[in-house]
Amino acid sequence: MTYQFFTQGQTPQTQPIPGREMIQGRSGGWMFQADDWQVLRRCLLIGTAKSTYYADKHELTGDFMGVLKGAIASDPDRVAQEILYASDGRALSNSAPIFALVLLSMGESPAAKQAFGRIFPQVVRTGSHFYEWLSYTKSLRGFGKIVRQMGTAWLSRPDVSALAYQLLKYQQRHGFSHRDVLRLFHVKPPTPEHDRLFAWVTNGWENLPGQPPSKALTQIWWYEWLKRHPDRTSEAIKQGRLTHEMAAPVGQMNQQAWQLLFEEMPIGALLRNLGSLTALGVLRSDRKQGNLKRVNKVLCDRRHLRQGRIHPIDILKALKTYQSGGKLGKSQKTWEPIPQILDSLDRALALSFQVLEPTGKTFLHAVDVSGSMSCHTVGSIGLTCCEIATVMALATAKAEAHYMIRGFSTTFRDLGITARDSFSDAMAKASQQNFGGTDASVAYDWAIETRYHADIFCFWTDCESWAGRQHPSQALARYRQAVNPKAKAVYITLAPYRISLVDPLDPQSWDVAGFDPGTPRLIQLLATGEL
Repeated sequence: MTYQFFTQGQTPQTQPIPGREMIQGRSGGWMFQADDWQVLRRCLLIGTAKSTYYADKHELTGDFMGVLKGAIASDPDRVAQEILYASDGRALSNSAPIFALVLLSMGESPAAKQAFGRIFPQVVRTGSHFYEWLSYTKSLRGFGKIVRQMGTAWLSRPDVSALAYQLLKYQQRHGFSHRDVLRLFHVKPPTPEHDRLFAWVTNGWENLPGQPPSKALTQIWWYEWLKRHPDRTSEAIKQGRLTHEMAAPVGQMNQQAWQLLFEEMPIGALLRNLGSLTALGVLRSDRKQGNLKRVNKVLCDRRHLRQGRIHPIDILKALKTYQSGGKLGKSQKTWEPIPQILDSLDRALALSFQVLEPTGKTFLHAVDVSGSMSCHTVGSIGLTCCEIATVMALATAKAEAHYMIRGFSTTFRDLGITARDSFSDAMAKASQQNFGGTDASVAYDWAIETRYHADIFCFWTDCESWAGRQHPSQALARYRQAVNPKAKAVYITLAPYRISLVDPLDPQSWDVAGFDPGTPRLIQLLATGEL
């Protein structure tokens, strides 16, 4: 019997490292505590409105509110910047930034109020966002002076055409209607066009004018015309440029109507409706080749991806939903997936991460494939953390000549994933490997045993590592002694927890939130020492 286990600096993950400040995670393992700004960014990017394997959504959101309130009290301007950062196409959805925006408006300092007013128009962009903000505001704080100012300003925007579009497309959401809001805020129309628009909102058009009263109200005129001629949907869509949300509630939607909608459909709506368009025959593999070309042109265009604020996760969701043929989600339609569309989605997914230049460094991607990563889906997107982690890892691997992608639970095994795989193939391979408890240190053990010379280790995990005989930070120290003293480590966190696997005393280890489309580029900058 010897005491080498103690003298070699190995501590079971079910115990804290002696002399270090650590906290116990929900899995029972001991880890370092992430600072409040790390937690804030995680929560904004990932969201807390969905329960995870280890925590209920109420507990997660309670933690989020506590961190957010403390951050607002200490530095409201930085909180505002974090909200903007997440809202600008980086978060899984805009719900967490909107929720945080409401908390910012509740800050006690004048600086918090000013920061709220400054970023409000950039976060609350659509009618749907507006009503979600109102819903949270009603529940959390009520309608005080600053809320009324922002609400009135949103409803009085100078661009009447843009306002009319939002009021027509989103006529009610989250228990509010436009009529409710105009009465709530006592909005006085700043121009005659606003006056006509608000009159339609409150009273409708009992007697339809013979023609649109102004260019700004053209879509509303055609919407009212379609209510009176529901069998002439195609004409209303073509002449009034109505969207699906505008035409479907009042018109008869046939294949011709869908074809017209498809020809003008923006990228976000196209991703959501690929299955319906296929089921209706608008998209076919044997005919309508022009339609398939338009799908590819829209999806595989960086400008469309950026302007539509399309997150890689949006494309992942569309890919998995379309591939299922209607078996996922709430759709009652079924369809036979068209191979060309699947190819377009794969290309779009690669483009959504942007083109990465190779660094010449050697990467080891360690994907958490333990049970906690596969037992729940993220939000309503129908994807597990494991699937998302695999695709994010593949995005960086596709840019590099020297890489390895393996999965860890209590062992470290080859997932069979290479840069030649499509994103959908990589997801399928990873989802077949979900097993066991979680021990991130096994990646370092394998690298020591095989003498694998990695410049940077990239862990894609929910951070709940608990099953090993040593902490990951201790295993990394052993790897540096045995193989590469300059090795770096990045832990990409896929759950909004307050824990971290990163030793705060290690300047060559980093903790980041993993759903940000900029994460692959960030990892490359860390690998090359540019950050």
